[in-house]
Amino acid sequence: MASFIIEGGHRLKGEIAPQGAKNEALQVLCAVLLTDEPVRIKNIPNIVDVNNQIQLLRDMGVEVTEHDEHDYTFVAKQFDDLYLGSEAYTQRCRQLRGSVMMLGPLLARRGKAIVAKPGGDQIGRRRLDTHFHGIQKLGGKFTYDENKYLYHVETEQLKGAYMLLDEASVTGTANIIMTAVLAEGTTTIYNAACEPYIQQLCRMLCSMGARISGIGSNLLTIEGVTSLHGTEHTILPDMIEIGSFIGMAAMIGDGIRIRNVAYDSLGIIPDTFSRLGVKLIREEDDIIVPQQDHYEIDSFIDGSFMTLADAPWPGLTPDLLSVLLVVATQAKGSVLIHQKMFESRLFFVDRLIDMGAQIILCDPHRAVVVGHDQQRKLHAGRMTSPDIRAGIALLLAAMSAEGISRIDNIEQIDRGYQDIETRLNALGANIKRVD
Repeated sequence: MASFIIEGGHRLKGEIAPQGAKNEALQVLCAVLLTDEPVRIKNIPNIVDVNNQIQLLRDMGVEVTEHDEHDYTFVAKQFDDLYLGSEAYTQRCRQLRGSVMMLGPLLARRGKAIVAKPGGDQIGRRRLDTHFHGIQKLGGKFTYDENKYLYHVETEQLKGAYMLLDEASVTGTANIIMTAVLAEGTTTIYNAACEPYIQQLCRMLCSMGARISGIGSNLLTIEGVTSLHGTEHTILPDMIEIGSFIGMAAMIGDGIRIRNVAYDSLGIIPDTFSRLGVKLIREEDDIIVPQQDHYEIDSFIDGSFMTLADAPWPGLTPDLLSVLLVVATQAKGSVLIHQKMFESRLFFVDRLIDMGAQIILCDPHRAVVVGHDQQRKLHAGRMTSPDIRAGIALLLAAMSAEGISRIDNIEQIDRGYQDIETRLNALGANIKRVD
């Protein structure tokens, strides 16, 4: 198990460019299964979760051509039926969160599919009901193998339907869209997720010949087509990585430029950092975070206590709350962080308290942060990364702390962040990877 050794207190300065969006990549990689023509995808992040998904496609029989580490062409002309029914396939699916989004494309192309309970972060319960109910409305028939914990789904003919989703699940919405584009008739999805990743998936499918209207809203209308053709698609920069860099620049930066951020796709992320007092300058499609010795948390207009809470898009993404919490530890003022969507994402707060942060963990969902106003630094510690986003938050804490810290289980960070230590060291950090 690899670890990071971090010497804190080093200031960061320079330029950095975000990687491609992990969550979008996992969706559009599944969409290549919907056609037998070449699909070229650019700006693919070179990270563990995405690379494992690409390898799974190879194992399934998809032809994969690597132009460079971020640019691939996929041709799903035929599938390895023997592999798709094997134990090796189901084991791989259990390890990959994104594998569940192959259910819809496989069902649409082959009329059948198998799905195992997927893996991923242990950040709370992430149910599959939305996926299953939506696909059932389109004509999928599920059976459950209690011995192998597998779901089998088959269909004679997928047909469009009206559905009101019980929750605006991003992966559930993606799965249903990819099933519906090849279904007969019209599908209407109400309470659909509308994250930029979903918008990107819809635009990619439309460039392949799908007919989707309402993109960017929570009401999607899909007119089924008989087949899709190939396309080229470029993945958005990763908004979570951009938010992480903003947080680092605020706490320990001497002026950092974040290049090519697709600013108009960031939603309320810049405004949220501004609420913590972080100064941001937009210059074309770059964000500049100037050096700031102090940043002060706003209060609401009526003077009440600032609360930052996650919500489905266009609300604040839950993936950034961990970073915002760490940034708040050195702000002037106090803030309530309310993690509504996952019940286990604040457990890493105990490690920050051990490092000297003034945080009251109210319950699994809420934490009050009393900022130090840069008057008292965090001190070094040894910690373990429980998930991707907590891992990057702990890395930020360690970089701002006095002394040498160690973060174990950094494989969790590698799942979502590409060569993170090399890129941050280029800005002035001192991070070493050890086995």
